[in-house]
Amino acid sequence: MRILHTMLRVGELERSIAFYTEVLGMRLLRRQDYPEGRFTLAFVGYQDEAHGAVLELTHNWDTASYDLGNGFGHIALAVPDARQACDDIRARGGKVAREAGPMKHGTTVIAFVEDPDGYKIELIQRD
Repeated sequence: MRILHTMLRVGELERSIAFYTEVLGMRLLRRQDYPEGRFTLAFVGYQDEAHGAVLELTHNWDTASYDLGNGFGHIALAVPDARQACDDIRARGGKVAREAGPMKHGTTVIAFVEDPDGYKIELIQRD
C-alpha cells in the first residue's frame, strides 16, 4: 500500500492551481470537470501520480469557501533551505505564516506558509 493523494476543498480553483504550481512549483497533472455533480477535480504534485503522492484540489462549483476546521493539520514539503524557500515563496506572492527556524523543543528547521484558502504547508529543511 501507499498514499495516493490528499484532498483539499478549495474556494477558487484557478487561484489554488496558480498557488500550488507558480508559488510552490508543483505541476498540474490532470484536471476533470464533472458537470452533473457540479465539481472539478485537479491533481497537482512534484512527480507523476504513479511515482508519488499528490494533492487533489476539489472545487464544488456552488461553494465559495470552507471552514478549515480544527482536525486538519498541514501538508509537509521537504526543502533544502527553509529560509530561502520562504524568500522564494514570498517573492512569488505567497504568505509566510511562520518564518524559518528551529521547531519548538527541537533542532529541525521548519517554516509554515499558507495557501489561498488558509491551508498550512510546513516546509521542513532536509539535506
